[in-house]
Parts: sequence; structure tokens; C-alpha cells
Amino acid sequence: MQWTDEGIVLGVKRHGEASVILELMTREHGRHLGLVRGGAGSRMRPVLQPGNSVNAVWRARLDEHLGNYAVEGMRLRAAEFFTRPHAIFGVTYLAALVRLLPERDPHASVHAALDDILERLGDPLVAAPLAVRFELQILTELGFGLDLANCASTGATAELVYVSPKSGRAVSRGAGEPWADKMLRLPAFLAETAANSSAGDFTDGFALTGFFLARHVLEPRGLALSEERAHFIAAITRALSSAA
Repeated sequence: MQWTDEGIVLGVKRHGEASVILELMTREHGRHLGLVRGGAGSRMRPVLQPGNSVNAVWRARLDEHLGNYAVEGMRLRAAEFFTRPHAIFGVTYLAALVRLLPERDPHASVHAALDDILERLGDPLVAAPLAVRFELQILTELGFGLDLANCASTGATAELVYVSPKSGRAVSRGAGEPWADKMLRLPAFLAETAANSSAGDFTDGFALTGFFLARHVLEPRGLALSEERAHFIAAITRALSSAA
């Protein structure tokens, strides 16, 4: 068995004295692990940093085997994150999100979205809404997508400011006002094109996605929202405040 694909490094685990087990989010083969012989050495260490994009050749005798990777660096962006705390936390959290997907299950759109957010992770004003949308995409890929296109009560597409915690559907201002204290807030950058979004909008966005991630994905697995997520949100909130 052999294939070649583009992949984004999610993490590495030491294996023996000189090798590592490399975890990639590949474009065509999903989240996939493989052994990199000599991966712990000084030549390969800069390439196998989380957030980097690589070209990978995977080989194994049988498809169900761990297999071996031969990798070459393509976009070694990880070094750019070292001076930006929110970016360092972001790489760790994005990898944790991708691990919610089944191993070896192709999700080409997730690979493309992950590549896009990593390219722009250094700018908190861009990275914050992209991270919220990425969480929404993971929910959709797992079968729990939200319907934010029109009001669940009236079908209206204007003034969508709430999301029902029961149905995961958008609700307009007029229809939702009587139950506003029970609704989740829908930030404008998810409902429509917003010229300017505030830190509060992003906080509402993470609260929205966090609610449904916890309910539909994490709690059934006996998990809670991760510390990686909390650290990332705190760091990007600080970065947004500094940029204001």
C-alpha cells in the first residue's frame, strides 16, 4: 500500500530513540498516523512542528497497519507563531478539534479550512472569526450542523440575533425577544457580513459553538470543553484587546 498526499502536522509522539509517530490532517486521507524514522533528529525536527504543511508519502504492507511516512516540508509556518501566544495556543486547540473526527476518514474541506486559518492565525482579528467558523464546520462534519440561514419561527432572513439552544436554528429579534434570556446570541459575523466585529461578538461566537460542541460531541464521549480551548480563547481575547 502506498499513497502521496499533502498534510498538516497535528502532533508527534516520540517512538524509540530516533523515530516519531507523526499525526497529519491530510487532504485526501483524513487524519492519519505513520512512523517517521529519524523524525526525532535535528534535521526533521523543524519540519515536524504542529501547524506546518508537508508533502507525505505513506507506505505499509497492509492498509490497517500504522505504516511509515516519508515527508518533505512545504510551508513551515510554525516558527512564525512563536512570538504570538494566541497562535501557539491556537495550533494546539485546532489540532484537538480535528482529533474529534474519525481517524482515516476523508474531510477535504476540513483540511482546506485548517490550512486557511493557519495561514492567517497571526492576525487575531482574522483568526477569531475563522476559529468560530471552524468549530461550526467540525459540528457539521460530525452531523450536528447549525441552521443559521433563516428564523426557525418565521422563516425571515433579517435581524437574526439568537439561536435556539434546543433546535440549533437561528431566531429573529422579534420572534426571540420574549425568550431572550433562554436564547444563545448569534453574532453578526455569523449571520451577515459585519464591517466591524468586537471582542464581545467573538465571545458570543465561542459561547455558541462551545454550547453545541459540549452537548452533541463532548458530553456523549464523557468529555468536557478542553483547557486548550480555554487557553486559546483567553489568549486571543488579550490579543484583540491589545489590537483595539
